[in-house]
Amino acid sequence: MRAAVALGSNLGERLANLRLARDEIVKLGGVDGPIVSSAIYETEPVGCEPGALAFLNGVVEFQHDGRVIHLLRQLREIESKLGRPNHHPPNVSRTIDLDLLYHGTDLIETSELRLPHPRLALRRFVLQPLADIRPDLVLPSQFQSVSQLLGQLPELPAVVRSEMQW
Repeated sequence: MRAAVALGSNLGERLANLRLARDEIVKLGGVDGPIVSSAIYETEPVGCEPGALAFLNGVVEFQHDGRVIHLLRQLREIESKLGRPNHHPPNVSRTIDLDLLYHGTDLIETSELRLPHPRLALRRFVLQPLADIRPDLVLPSQFQSVSQLLGQLPELPAVVRSEMQW
């Protein structure tokens, strides 16, 4: 089934962090092609500490043939490997942030995982890159496509397509 991960970074070499994380995701067991990546977007920090730097954000989608909870745990291991502490306050600056957005048509609500991602439809910095690769996708528990959800969000905070390539 198709799965997608949102990637974000606002500390260190942001683009390098995204590239490393994407490369690690592609190497995971159960991940197969086609692998599709959005453009990179620079975004204002949302809910972060004062003085937080801008984020680079993107989305990668791939075929995944495995248990979703195992994928989530592998994503947490990648975050740890790339310098994000396992236990951290919410909404702080970070070298890498990996959010599992969806896993096929799975609807999951546990203490460890909620799918589709519960705030996906409210985040321009996630919907904009997702719209690059899956504008017509209607997620489980939604009635509108990704591009329709995106069109309903306010323009601010700004999400600006970067010329950086990954």
